[in-house]
Amino acid sequence: MPKPAVPPAPGSDADILARAQAGDHYAFAQLYSLHKRRIYSLCLRMVGNVAEAEDLTQEAFLQLHRKIATFRGDSAFSTWLHRLAINVVLMHLRKKGLSVISLDEAMEPTPEEGPGRSFGAPDLSLTGSIDRLALERAISDLPAGYRLIFVLHDIEGYEHNEIAAMLDCSIGNSKSQLHKARLKLRDAMRTIPRREGRRP
Repeated sequence: MPKPAVPPAPGSDADILARAQAGDHYAFAQLYSLHKRRIYSLCLRMVGNVAEAEDLTQEAFLQLHRKIATFRGDSAFSTWLHRLAINVVLMHLRKKGLSVISLDEAMEPTPEEGPGRSFGAPDLSLTGSIDRLALERAISDLPAGYRLIFVLHDIEGYEHNEIAAMLDCSIGNSKSQLHKARLKLRDAMRTIPRREGRRP
């Protein structure tokens, strides 16, 4: 005989989610306050524009309000919400006519770039004592296609096969654009004057 389902503990994330799915507006407001900063940060990194990021964050939560009843728990709620937000951003970019994936740049890695190169390895030249704000600025200055793939892979942690499915491109294209995005970021960071070593 199957065990009866255990209701989530009152006040827990699962309880808040269950109440929001049942139409509790207060619970939905709690979900919004729990997740809005991370969704806003994701949108800002992807579009590089504060006003657009604020609008897209609101749109993502409007979509959540409409679709929350369809969440079945097949993945973590935060993962599901992130995918929803990413789809909102991608729809926005397509409506604006921006080419998410630049076809002339999205080529398979050339022989000198791979296939031996490990695209998933951390780029040590981008870690350490660098100016975080300068890095954020450099990310926002990347072309749309490069920026999306860099954010999805290196910041959000998606695998190339997941990115390829989201952006409707090949895995090779995703790897190639990530590699080129990292090169552009490295070049951008090299042009920033080093503060250490300067004399007042």
